[in-house]
Amino acid sequence: MDLRTLELFCAVAEELSITLSAQRLGRAPSNVTTRIQQLEKELDVSLFLRHSKRLHLSPEGDQFLAYAKKILAIAEEARQVLHPNTPAGSLRIGSMESTAASRLPPVLAEYHRHWPDVKIELTTGPSRPMLESLQARMVDCAFVAPLFGTGEDTSSVLSSMGLVGQPVFKEELMLILPEGHPPVVSASDVSVSSLVAFRQGCTYRAIAENWFREAVDNESAFSNVQEVGSYHAMIACVSAGTSASVIPRSVLGLLNEPPHIQQIPLTAIYTWLVWREGYETPALKELLKTLSVSSSPEGH
Repeated sequence: MDLRTLELFCAVAEELSITLSAQRLGRAPSNVTTRIQQLEKELDVSLFLRHSKRLHLSPEGDQFLAYAKKILAIAEEARQVLHPNTPAGSLRIGSMESTAASRLPPVLAEYHRHWPDVKIELTTGPSRPMLESLQARMVDCAFVAPLFGTGEDTSSVLSSMGLVGQPVFKEELMLILPEGHPPVVSASDVSVSSLVAFRQGCTYRAIAENWFREAVDNESAFSNVQEVGSYHAMIACVSAGTSASVIPRSVLGLLNEPPHIQQIPLTAIYTWLVWREGYETPALKELLKTLSVSSSPEGH
């Protein structure tokens, strides 16, 4: 069970195809099949289920995949820290959709200009799943909007999770409403029937739901949540006249033409870059340096 075999297993698990994984790895399909069979024999389990010439991960294979990825991540980290002055290898970054769209392009372009040998792997998703992925070593660092609901200092809460971080961007969140909606001073003034947002785990959704809950006579404004997969879909739903949403001003600023909606400042929140305690690879250190030069948490 060496690292090359684990890399091969992960490739097959992701592709669910011997042929595609062999092409990806530059190996002969027969070689991939043999190595997988040898691994299954060594572990004394079937890692894949084979039905009608299609591969599926077995329950044991799915369980083993998580461990294989952790082992490979630790090995990659060890390789990097042995060369502290030479950022190289991979840096797996998790990020909220909004940050990836509005904040990261210039940062990552500048980073690549200085360190082209670092392979950036970007994964997007809501903050809570990103933090879970970070703890599980599925990503190396993540741009998230912490919202723990305890009133505790963010750094202290992160430390209790085995994580550290720092604020890097300040986002102004905007309540967006249909163009013809009456003026809004408080949540009780919102008259649309639903909130449109990302799935559970999104901090901005939680902020919107908490804001609406303050209006006890306006339950319908937040009890019906329509989940979508993009900010463009949110804007489209709001423009249709029956929904409200909460979107960072920086994302709205990316639109070529102003949408036919109302935009009302709601609150501000910091985006943090978070990583595991003790994770100090050269690639991460250079990302922090790039962020310190190209951005300010007080910036908009």
